[in-house]
Amino acid sequence: MNSQAAEYPGADADVVWRSLVFPAGYQNPTPADRYNLVVIGAGPAGLITAIAAAGLGAKVALIEKHHMGGDCLNVGCVPSKTLLAGATDGIGFERTMARMRAVRAAISQHDSVQRYRDAGVDVFLGAAKFLDASRVQVGAQTLTAKKFVIATGARAFVPPVPGLAEHALSNESIFELRKQPQRLAVLGGGPIGCELAQAFARLGTEVHLIEMQSRVLPIEDEAASPAVQSALLVDGVQLHLDTKVTAVEAAGVGKRLQYAPVDGGATASLDVDVVLAAVGRQRNVDGLGLEAAGVRFDRRSGIEVDSRLRTSMRHIFAAGDVCSRYQFTHGGCTRASWCANALFMGRARVDQLAGAVVHLYQA
Repeated sequence: MNSQAAEYPGADADVVWRSLVFPAGYQNPTPADRYNLVVIGAGPAGLITAIAAAGLGAKVALIEKHHMGGDCLNVGCVPSKTLLAGATDGIGFERTMARMRAVRAAISQHDSVQRYRDAGVDVFLGAAKFLDASRVQVGAQTLTAKKFVIATGARAFVPPVPGLAEHALSNESIFELRKQPQRLAVLGGGPIGCELAQAFARLGTEVHLIEMQSRVLPIEDEAASPAVQSALLVDGVQLHLDTKVTAVEAAGVGKRLQYAPVDGGATASLDVDVVLAAVGRQRNVDGLGLEAAGVRFDRRSGIEVDSRLRTSMRHIFAAGDVCSRYQFTHGGCTRASWCANALFMGRARVDQLAGAVVHLYQA
């Protein structure tokens, strides 16, 4: 066993995981003269688009900046659901984290670089940037293609609260914890905040969930909020609703939050070991050279697409969190199937899918 890999529970599994989704020393292939399709981003939407197109005989390149599998596999659904399951089973923090890392490593083979290379996809690891509407640069290499799909996803948004960026973890770093926090502050009562607050409370951590609105899940169906709120209270989560955090600072080996009622009032302080920021998401559009490609976008709402997922440049498509209102894995996977339009001049429409869902819920 690697002695360095044995420093924390599940470390050996992490070695396997990283070797699959972003292998050290990987050499990018020599680009083809011209690809039928270049996919930027190897999260759920990008993976499905790339492997489906390659299976239909297209010459496909897939570019990934961080880890194959995107947020869902690496820092989202897979680790969070496994964490919650371990907490519910009562196996303790160390065994739960070890199980989470083992599950993530096992699933990683399905999203691995090698699997996609075996499927005929040219996998490039590195940051992608459009040079113009037909060329993308990855490191020192240039890829030329007839069609493109942008599936770069989204990342945690950290609001401009003094000290928050320096002292808070996000979903991208919370699963790297090696030691259980005795006290945890979760900022944001959306799905991510509620799920992780409940998981850590069930593991025995004292959890404070702080939400600026008057209910948890403030942008979800209002009927869901009382049920989730009651479950959190049963698990011992302390809720601070209608509350805003005004500053975060170091306090010994921990963190100190300053918070106050949203509508005004006295400021109070809270000392914790770890702060988790789970207040929203921002689209991954920066650094892609979208301006050079003529692709319209907004940093808040993402890339502008029509009902067939075409951008302002008809040969460039987008799918998943970078353009979708619904930032969920299953939403990205479903919309990825519409990217067959990029190969076959298809007429599939995302708004028809939305209509079918509306009818289903109205029936």
